[in-house]
Amino acid sequence: MDKLSSNIEEYLEVLYRYGNKNKYVSTTKISKVLGIAPGSVTGMLKKLSSNGYIDYEPYQGAILTDKGLKIARKITRKHRILEKFLLNVLNITDKNIHEEACKMEHSLSDEAERAMCLILEHPDICPDDKIIPACDFDFTNCEECQSNEEINEIGFRDHNLVPISQLSDGDKGEVAFIRGDSSVLPKLISLGIAIGSKIHIVNKIDRKDTSKIKVNGYTTKLTQEISNNVFIKVNEE
Repeated sequence: MDKLSSNIEEYLEVLYRYGNKNKYVSTTKISKVLGIAPGSVTGMLKKLSSNGYIDYEPYQGAILTDKGLKIARKITRKHRILEKFLLNVLNITDKNIHEEACKMEHSLSDEAERAMCLILEHPDICPDDKIIPACDFDFTNCEECQSNEEINEIGFRDHNLVPISQLSDGDKGEVAFIRGDSSVLPKLISLGIAIGSKIHIVNKIDRKDTSKIKVNGYTTKLTQEISNNVFIKVNEE
């Protein structure tokens, strides 16, 4: 993948934060967040649309395509990993970590990101309690990452993954990645959840039990923590 400018990455990151792949984000909203004139925002959105990163509709705004979503998730992950690292390891004060992470995220290598994740023991949320997206490395769980020392020998996924907690009612897919090491697997296995399990979201619940799902045809409830760490390859139907 060609290296994109930090400016383009910022646009995609904003679209991920406020719309993901679920809703359009208005030009006015993007302008306000980035502090850029609406006319300039419109010009950039047209450029991103022509390059296949977004779908842009005048008077409606922009929404990420699969191509744009992959990049947006990657830069968002780096930002949130950096925030966690700055706070927990470097003891940077809370009020400064967001700005510092913004400066560093565009130049952070995949190798450095992976090293930070391992030091932090594969965190699921950033200091603002927002979900850290899954990495792009082609692992099914974090223990595989811990046992693989050479980054140049690691492949990358060719599809986007979504944590169960960010799915919507009726979404269906297959478990493709479980964040965590072997200590979390027995709990998931007891719920019938493993790599390859078929997931159907029955309904989302805004309480401790965040999601009622069907796993291979059986209904169960999942806590927020589990839902943040089980990633699905969603059926596009």
